[in-house]
Amino acid sequence: MTIYDTYGTKSHKAKELAGLLAPLLDLAFAEHDSYFRGEYLKAEAGGTTIEIQSNAIPGDGEEDDLYASEHAASQTLVLVTAPAPDSALNSTLTSVEGLEALSHEAL
Repeated sequence: MTIYDTYGTKSHKAKELAGLLAPLLDLAFAEHDSYFRGEYLKAEAGGTTIEIQSNAIPGDGEEDDLYASEHAASQTLVLVTAPAPDSALNSTLTSVEGLEALSHEAL
């Protein structure tokens, strides 16, 4: 089973959020750049991947598209892919002011 969780915030930008989460999770976030997703930050530990990115991604025209249009109110997203549910990780992420759980999927 793989767990896909999405968290979002209206109040933090990606680098700021990574700075808040890194010491809480004892992880280092590395910068990545994708043609499709734009710039994002990524950390991995114990089979779990955490990615932080702006919801606004480069569009075809001059305007940005939304990475997750279903979460349009969130300016920054935290995408978690894990091999199993992790209530401690969920508690840590939602303890950050303004960061809330948006969706959960288990496949």
